[in-house]
Amino acid sequence: MAESIVSLIDVEKRFGSNLVVRKMNMEIYEGEFLTLLGPSGCGKTTTLRMIAGFEDATSGIIKVQGERVENKEPYQRDVNTVFQNYALFPHMTVFDNVAYGLTIKKVPKDEIRQRVAEMLELVQLTDYERRKPDELSGGQKQRVAIARALINRPKVLLLDEPLGALDLKLRKQMQIELKRLQKKLGITFVYVTHDQEEALTMSDRIAVMNAGVIEQLGTPMEIYDHPLTRFVAGFIGESNIFDGTVTAVEGDLLRVDTPAGKLLTRGSGFAVGEEMHVSIRPEYLEAGERNADGFDLPARIKDFTYMGTVVKTALDMADGTELKLSRFEQDANAHEGDKVYLSWRPEKSVPIKKSHT
Repeated sequence: MAESIVSLIDVEKRFGSNLVVRKMNMEIYEGEFLTLLGPSGCGKTTTLRMIAGFEDATSGIIKVQGERVENKEPYQRDVNTVFQNYALFPHMTVFDNVAYGLTIKKVPKDEIRQRVAEMLELVQLTDYERRKPDELSGGQKQRVAIARALINRPKVLLLDEPLGALDLKLRKQMQIELKRLQKKLGITFVYVTHDQEEALTMSDRIAVMNAGVIEQLGTPMEIYDHPLTRFVAGFIGESNIFDGTVTAVEGDLLRVDTPAGKLLTRGSGFAVGEEMHVSIRPEYLEAGERNADGFDLPARIKDFTYMGTVVKTALDMADGTELKLSRFEQDANAHEGDKVYLSWRPEKSVPIKKSHT
């Protein structure tokens, strides 16, 4: 097991009467790629800025390499930050931008030249050292910003939505490059994004945040396949969520009544009469001409959307909710307006305890 390199212990942050980070406890491990994921205003950037030293925690303890840093300046924390807006010096060349931190520290010129050359090779910008930022593309500027942060050899690199300003194709390319770079260097990356696909693609672990708290912390597979809360189920990927009540418990098989109809799921720790949520991914949903055993979920086909890799079918339920079904190709026998009956293999759905927070 890797050692913890960043620790947050009961960390809170208030802006006036607004509590934006609540009693956060988290260990970030050496060499991992951890992503703080959540919607705007959930506290993820504030958390990153507290680790960096750009925001003071209202209460709690922040440690880097076992040493408390709440009262240290950003430059004393052995962490570096990459921002979405790059923050490059427009009047400096690529070489001088990357070398800036070493120049301030009065590192010998020969060493600066060697380390800048290494960094530019690492980010594939060897032939760009004499260019100015306005002569670079967005992806090239981002790589310069990353090289400038990495040249100081930080133990932790903090990245605040660094790819947010890039177009989709370049963003996806940079995701792969950043992950490769992180693996090669073995540096701990703490990455902030609201893009769930980006988080799933790049991360070793994801902390899903909502309203200032971590709703779930786990691997991408754990987060996607086993969401622990209704929020996580709805936020990560596409999911159809039913709110219902357990009517029978038969071993690990649960019978559930919902406003849309009756369904089955598998899970433990639930009791008859308990309110709960059931999440089912669009790719696991089945639509047939009649009810499957244990299911009574009539629906009507609303429309089809061709997405390139999949066809998504929108379904209207009896209670007015809309569900999504995904397939690689459209069923030739299915048409808009058709009535269908939904079901799934019970083990493919996720039973979720109802939150009382």
